[in-house]
Order: sequence, then C-alpha cells, then structure tokens
Amino acid sequence: MNSLILAVVGIAMMIAGYLLYSRFLGRRVYKLSASFRTPAHELQDGVDFVPTNKFILWGHHFTSVAGAAPIVGPAVAVIWGWAPAFLWVTLGTVFFAGMHDLGALWASVRNRGQSIGTLSARYIGKRGSRLFLVVIFLLLLMVNAAFAVVISGLLVSTPTAVLPTWGALVVAVLIGQAIYRLKWSLPVISVIGVVALYGLILLGDRFPVVLPETVLGLSAGAFWIVVLFVYAAIASVLPVWVLLQPRDYINGLQLFIGLGLLYGAVLIFRPEVVAPALNANVPDGTPGIMPLLFVTIACGAVSGFHGVVSSGTSSKQLDKETDARFVGYFGAVGEGLLALGAIIATTAGFRTLADWEAVYSAFNEGGVAAFVTGGGSILNQGLGIPTSLSATILATMAVLFAATTMDTGVRLQRFVVQEIGQIVGVKLGTLVATLIVLAVCLGLAFSAGADGAGGMIIWPLFGTTNQILAGLTLAILAVMLMRKRRPVLPIMIPLLFVLFVSVYAAIIQLGTFYREGNWLLLIMDVIIVVAAVWVIVESAIALKRAHGAEPEPDVDDEDERNAVSADGGARE
Repeated sequence: MNSLILAVVGIAMMIAGYLLYSRFLGRRVYKLSASFRTPAHELQDGVDFVPTNKFILWGHHFTSVAGAAPIVGPAVAVIWGWAPAFLWVTLGTVFFAGMHDLGALWASVRNRGQSIGTLSARYIGKRGSRLFLVVIFLLLLMVNAAFAVVISGLLVSTPTAVLPTWGALVVAVLIGQAIYRLKWSLPVISVIGVVALYGLILLGDRFPVVLPETVLGLSAGAFWIVVLFVYAAIASVLPVWVLLQPRDYINGLQLFIGLGLLYGAVLIFRPEVVAPALNANVPDGTPGIMPLLFVTIACGAVSGFHGVVSSGTSSKQLDKETDARFVGYFGAVGEGLLALGAIIATTAGFRTLADWEAVYSAFNEGGVAAFVTGGGSILNQGLGIPTSLSATILATMAVLFAATTMDTGVRLQRFVVQEIGQIVGVKLGTLVATLIVLAVCLGLAFSAGADGAGGMIIWPLFGTTNQILAGLTLAILAVMLMRKRRPVLPIMIPLLFVLFVSVYAAIIQLGTFYREGNWLLLIMDVIIVVAAVWVIVESAIALKRAHGAEPEPDVDDEDERNAVSADGGARE
C-alpha cells in the first residue's frame, strides 16, 4: 500500500465530512442561528468572555484539543496494523468527533457558556452531575500532569526545540497586542507570526539549548516540568486575548503548515507503507485490539476532552453561533488530519518491515519518538529537509500542540475546582483555585520521585476515562435534542458505541490492575467505572423522561435565551 493513497482517501473523507455532514448537523440537528446572542456578547468581561474572530477561535480550539494525544494514540495503535487505525481515525472524525465537538459547543452556548459538567446537573440530574465533575477533574489532572512529562522529555531529547517553544510566547504576546490594541489586519499579522515562528525553528536548530544535568537541585526534566506548570498557571489567569488566543491561533497556522509539509513530502516521495494492514505477529504482551483500539486512539477519532474545551473556553469566545460549525467540527477535522499524519509517519517512515518491527517490539513502544523519527525521514526524502531540521520541526509541532493543550487544561481545571467549591458551599477566587490546581498537579508529578515523572502514574487510565466522558457528553446532547424533538439518531449511534467500548475497556483494565497489584490505579478505575455507570443510568432515566414529556417548541432564539436567563438555567 502506498502512503499517498491513505493520505488522499483520508483527507477527502474528512473534507467531505465538513462540507456535507457538518452542514446537515448545523441546519437540521443543532439549528445554528446567526441571530442568537452568544455568551461572549451577553457576558462579555474582557477576560474569559470575549467575542472572537472565528479563525482566531478555531486556532485556539484546534491547538487546545490537539495535544500530544492524537500523535501518541495512533502512533501506538498501529501495532495492530495500519488499517484499523486508519478506519477509526477517518470514520471517527467524520461521524463521531465533529458531531461531538460541535454539539458540546452548541449546548454550552445555548446555556450561557456553562461547562459540560454544569450542564449535566440540568439535563441529567444533580446526583449524576457531581460524579460527572469527578470524572472531568481526574481527566484534566491526567492531561496536565502527563503532558508536562511529554513536553519536558522532548525539550531534553530535542534541545533544538527549546528556543522555538519559548520564543513562541513572545511572538504570541506581540500578536495579541497587534490584533486587539493596534487593530492590524489579520492576514498581515498571520504572515508575520508564521515567519517569526519558523525563523525561531531555524534559530533553534542552529543553537540548541542543553541544560546541565541538575538545575537548582532538580534534573533537567524535572526543572522543565516545574517551569511548565508555573507558566501554565500564569497563562490560565491572564485575559484570553493577551496570550491564550494569539498563541493558539499562530500555533494553529504554524502546525497546519507543518502538516502541509508532511503531506507534501508524502505527495512527492510517495513512500510505501511497510507496516502490515493487520498485524498478526504482535509482540508478546500486546492486548487484544477489541476494545482497546477505540480508547488507545481517542483524540483523533472522538475525545471527551474536546467537550470540556468546547464548553469550557471556546463557547465563551464564540462571536456568532453559526461560527460553531467551523470552530467545532473543522477543529475536529484538523485533529483528524494530525492523527492521519501520525499513522502515515509511523507506518511509512521506515525503510523496511524489520526496521518498523524493531521500533514496535512491544506495546506502547511507539509514540512521539516513532512519529518524529518516521516523519523526519519522510520530510528528508520527500522535501530534502536536513534530518536534524526535520526532527526539530516535528518535535516543535509536538511540543506546541501539547503546551497549548496544557495551558488550556490548567484554566479548565481551575473552572472545575471553582464549580466543586460552589457545590460544597465555598467560593474560590481565581488565584486560590489556580494555586489548588498547581499544587495538585505538581504533587502528582513529584509523587513518584524527584524526576517529576509521577504524572505518568495515572496516564494508563486516560484512554478509558476520556472516552467515557465523550459518551456522557453525547448523553447530555441526546437529552437536549430529545426534549426539542430534533433528530437524535446521529447522536444515539455514537453514544451507544462509545459507552460500550469505553466501559468494556475500563472493566478489562480492572482485571489487569488487579493482577499487577497496582492498587492505586485499581481504586481509581473502580471510582471511574462506578461514576460512569451511575451517570449512564441517570442519563437513561433522563432520556426516557424526555421522550415521554411534551416536546419543547423550537421558539424564537431570543425568546429561548430570555426563558433560560429568567430561571437561571433551571429549565429550558
């Protein structure tokens, strides 16, 4: 199989999904209205609620949801063969991820920018919503702590990525000032920003930054982890237009150009896929493909974390409701393209099957390293980019993706901490909530030793927890649509499938953790499974109640908003 065929078919499917299926969802299912007054306008505060150009907001949404996971997941899952990974990424993006992300964004916008956790209280019930918040908090803890480890590892292993990684912050702040204070033209700013970022990549390739073995008594990796969390905490309390928006927007452009280079190299070089379509010779200890494929590849097919971002930050910045189709669905397409690129890089970026098998000698042996190695080889042979520079480009892509997800994740976790505080009757300010998040994340990171790698302790739970959250988000959408008597089938089929495979995988993991004597993960997995089953039961009751109730009329948008505002969101 030639990799060009995979690229063309995969890209064509995702673009067709955006042009056709997302249009159906926007018109018939979610009924997006340009006249609807979004929370960004109604609750505008200049910090979190800020009406934003849809291209800039797409950059924020895309780079926030597309962290290291759409690279790591596919780069690990190809151990079962390229065909299952390819089918799940393409079909999952078109029929699952885009619908899920767009739906979560729509649901939050229709409820004054409330998070998906808060919405669960309204549409499922207060009992289920508290467990829902527990699942979200654990998921964000996994993302923030693990991504810090991934980024620090790349900064140590690829020192040429250090300058472009941190220099991008300076570029982002200047772009934010140019957009909002100086009112420069967006195309001009975009060109200048991209040129500056790629200039930093060239500079970084020439002047690598290698830290000494110990810095302030910490290893180089641990030092970077502390710096990353301090940065993320500061970034999470700044107004979104100062750093978050411009950083994510310009990173989104830069990263799309990086993907363009990778796909362009595939077009020119046309490397053969050396990995088998279905791998019958998997290494010893590799788990079965069913159901683990569908939780190993979460981001890049469908991901509960996306719903948290859609309802946590993106919904508060949406200028017009009709922009949700571009921001939400096309944001998922962007991540799908990244996952597809990871599949191609890790299956066609090696010269022979033996070379590929040497890398994939055990489960979880792929990941970012395989993506950087394989993708770098394709860039080198297809476009003649030197191997060192190719590695710098791809490593910087991976770092920037993960870093933008991490700073958004810390902001979202702060929101969740404040919501939990409200439930227990304690009002937490922004600074206090952020410090709590920082303490919990750093505590986990250094719980296993001074190297800061403790963030990976609970990472094995990410895939199942993430997909359970996606299923629960779809359940909320199903209840909302059922109440309105809108088409619910596009939601119900993915809902049932995602909940089945994710709970099935979580139960399998229970047995694994028990046999290994990993009591921490066993207890956490039990908590997650119990919470998920409880919320599933509550969701089923809510769906039955919505089906038997009088249908809610699709009233005028402004009347609907007034009705929601009048009772504080208690009913629709």
